[in-house]
Amino acid sequence: QVQLVESGGGLVQAGVSLRLSCAVSARTFSSYNMGWFRQAPGKEREFVAAINKSGGRTDYADSVKGRFTISRDNAKNTVYLEMNSLKPEDTAVYYCAADWGLLLSPYLQPYDYWGQGTQVTVSS
Repeated sequence: QVQLVESGGGLVQAGVSLRLSCAVSARTFSSYNMGWFRQAPGKEREFVAAINKSGGRTDYADSVKGRFTISRDNAKNTVYLEMNSLKPEDTAVYYCAADWGLLLSPYLQPYDYWGQGTQVTVSS
């Protein structure tokens, strides 16, 4: 059983930075591509960023490109999302997800395991 636990969310002002963490309980963490998604009230869950198994390749949604950075530490079974220059429209519940697949994906379906989410609220 793979469990994902997000942390690091909170209430912040626009323009500041925040780092989310996702701790993964899996013997073979390095076998998973990892993704971050978010869901704002009344909206569908959307892709934010993804990183491949080795950490050598990343992908980002256009809305966060240049502001957010995804990284992972395979020795610590943890994936991170560094969020800079936060905007009120970044307000959402942020979820991390793990995918066994070969290809890095921005879609929800390939991801096999999901965390419970952490709330990020950005005030203007």
